[in-house]
Amino acid sequence: LARLMERIQARRHASPRESYTRTLFDGGIDLLGAKLCEEAGEVVEAARLEGEAGREAVVHEAADLVYHLLVTLAYCGVTLADVEAELARRFGTSGLEEKARRGK
Repeated sequence: LARLMERIQARRHASPRESYTRTLFDGGIDLLGAKLCEEAGEVVEAARLEGEAGREAVVHEAADLVYHLLVTLAYCGVTLADVEAELARRFGTSGLEEKARRGK
């Protein structure tokens, strides 16, 4: 993931004609948000499939989702270390407790 994030950061300054990642950055949060929603939906649809074909589809769609999430993080100036620190802070805390603490 760290190598992919480095590549994403490097592509931020590539030509939009040569880099899909650059077109995502140029599209801003509206395009990034739409892609995240689209890819998340595709993960769910793949998860409904049965057997090895379903498993392979989930892997494929999850990779797309992770990629688009990393581009969104980079767009927002968030690093993997930032996310890791937040996950570490939550470690050992029930998800129900965490949601209650945030009022959700």
